[in-house]
Amino acid sequence: MQLPVTLRSAIEQELSAVSFSTLTAAANELSDRYRQQKKSDRFMTTAEHRLAYLAVRMPATFAAVSKALSQLNEEFSPESLLDLGAGTGSASWAATGRFDSLRRITLVEQDRGLIELGRRLAEQSETLRMANWQAANLRTLAEFDAHDLVICSYSFGEIEAGAAGKILNAAWRATKQVLLIVEPGTTKGFATVRSAREQLIEAGAFLVAPCPHQAACPMPPMGEDETDWCHFAARFDRTSLHRRLKSGSLGYEDEKFSYVAVAKHPVTPATARVLRHPLRQPGVIQLQLCTPDGLQTVKISKRDKEVWKRARKVDWGDELVQNRER
Repeated sequence: MQLPVTLRSAIEQELSAVSFSTLTAAANELSDRYRQQKKSDRFMTTAEHRLAYLAVRMPATFAAVSKALSQLNEEFSPESLLDLGAGTGSASWAATGRFDSLRRITLVEQDRGLIELGRRLAEQSETLRMANWQAANLRTLAEFDAHDLVICSYSFGEIEAGAAGKILNAAWRATKQVLLIVEPGTTKGFATVRSAREQLIEAGAFLVAPCPHQAACPMPPMGEDETDWCHFAARFDRTSLHRRLKSGSLGYEDEKFSYVAVAKHPVTPATARVLRHPLRQPGVIQLQLCTPDGLQTVKISKRDKEVWKRARKVDWGDELVQNRER
């Protein structure tokens, strides 16, 4: 997966204003704060931090949100988008790449420096250059205007639980069709997503993805087994600068993320979700699945021709269609 060419060029132009050594130091500080996942209003405190975010985190966030959006029904055609905790607009860029139906976009972000960067980047998109940016702390807003699609990406993990719950309620009230929550693919990120999932189901939401059911999450509670949690990966191409900043040699990176998408109206959920990389052996494919009957490990033989055809094409995070068409 790649950033749009126009966005990548605009980011490179912004980064040309700072030295590599300064950018490296800022990127390392951001990475430390990201790994610690401390709840703070001051995640980025300098202009250099914001530029480092463009170089390192914006491509990763774009990839994760794009991957999550790809699991929504292909017939979903939102005309309006609300991007909460928008940063520089990563989620909105991902949504405009997925939905050419979007006509109205609202981005809410408290950091005015990020908004300034986001607006300059948005000049490269016919849809986003007309977007409405709002400078506001999500904690202080009780209501949002209604939009077809609402996205909260990498937002709740930075907010204390009580405030996050209130923001989630407001986001759900503002959702006309689909609400998407994306968080880091860590145990803490998954715990945030699972809590949001429970709250939304109680509020009457219908699960779209990744869950194939409305029942309680079958994953072990955090603390009992922190070796197993629901998360996925989005692979994106690295630029040469990205590789140098992260001291990496590979031309790609895998962004791990957890997510949940819910709808206002009943939908047909996945029949089963692939939770890990498929284990492929001659004549046999082993899949770890989340199903309406709980977590299952299944082995599919080449003799099962129809299921085999589907299993050969699925990857980690995909739906495995079983016994019915979408």
